[in-house]
Amino acid sequence: MGRIATTLELAKASWSVLKADKELVVLPIMSGVASIIVALTFLVPLGFLEGTESISTVEYILLAALYLAMAFVTIFFNTALVYAANERLSGGDPTVGSAISGAAKHLPQIFVWSAISATVSVILKSLQERAGFIGQIVIGIVGLAWTLVTFLVIPVFVVENVGVRDALSRSASLFKRTWGENVAAQVGFGLLGFLAAIPFILVAVLAVGSGSGAFAAIGIVVAVVGIVAVSVILSALNAIFQTALYHYASSGSVPGQYFDDANFAHAFVPRRR
Repeated sequence: MGRIATTLELAKASWSVLKADKELVVLPIMSGVASIIVALTFLVPLGFLEGTESISTVEYILLAALYLAMAFVTIFFNTALVYAANERLSGGDPTVGSAISGAAKHLPQIFVWSAISATVSVILKSLQERAGFIGQIVIGIVGLAWTLVTFLVIPVFVVENVGVRDALSRSASLFKRTWGENVAAQVGFGLLGFLAAIPFILVAVLAVGSGSGAFAAIGIVVAVVGIVAVSVILSALNAIFQTALYHYASSGSVPGQYFDDANFAHAFVPRRR
C-alpha cells in the first residue's frame, strides 16, 4: 500500500504542474493529429501498391519512412512536453509556443533518437513475430528493459543539451542510480490511466447492450472522447513525471514547489553498490 500511496502522491504532484499550465494538454492532441496526417500520407500510396504477390522495394522504403515519421512526431511532441515541464519546474511560465520552439532547438537529437527508436521497435517486433511463446516473453522483457533504460533520454538531451549517444549513456547511468521501485511508479501511472478509462468503457458496453442504435452510437462517442481525454492527460502527466525523475536522479532534488523530494526518496530505492 505504501508504494501505491507514493505513486498517487507523485501523480498528484504531476497533476499540480499540469494545472498550472493547462494549455499543455494541447501538445498531445497536436501529436495525435499530426500522427494521423502522417499515417494517411503514407498509407494512401501503400494502398495503391497492394495486390502484388510480394512486398516491393518501394513498399519497404515507404514502411520504413512511415515508422521513422511516426516516431519523429511522437518524440518531437514528447520533447516539447518535457521542455515545458522543465521550464515550469525551473520557475518559468511555459506556453505551447515556447514548448514547440524549445523542442525545435533539439531537432538533430530528435531525428537521431527517432531513427534509433524506430529501428529497435521494428527489430523487436520482427523477432517477436518469428519467436515461439517463450521467445516472445524474452523479447518482451528485452523491450521493457530498453524502455526503462532509455526513459530519461529526452530529459537528458533537453536539459543537458547533449547528443543522443551521451543521452543514452547518461539515461542508463541515472537508471542504475534509482532503480527498482521506479518501475512500480511507471506501472502505477499506467494503472491510473486504465482505472480512469474504465467508466468510459462501461458506458460503451452498457450503451451497446441497450439495444438502441442511437443510444449505442452516443455511448460509443462518449467513450471514445473520454478515453482520448484520459490518454492526452496521461501523456502530459508522464512527461512531467519523467522530467521530475530526471532532476531527482541527477541531483537528488526536484526544483520548484510541486514535488516533495521525500516521495521520490520513498519511491526510488538507490542501487546498493
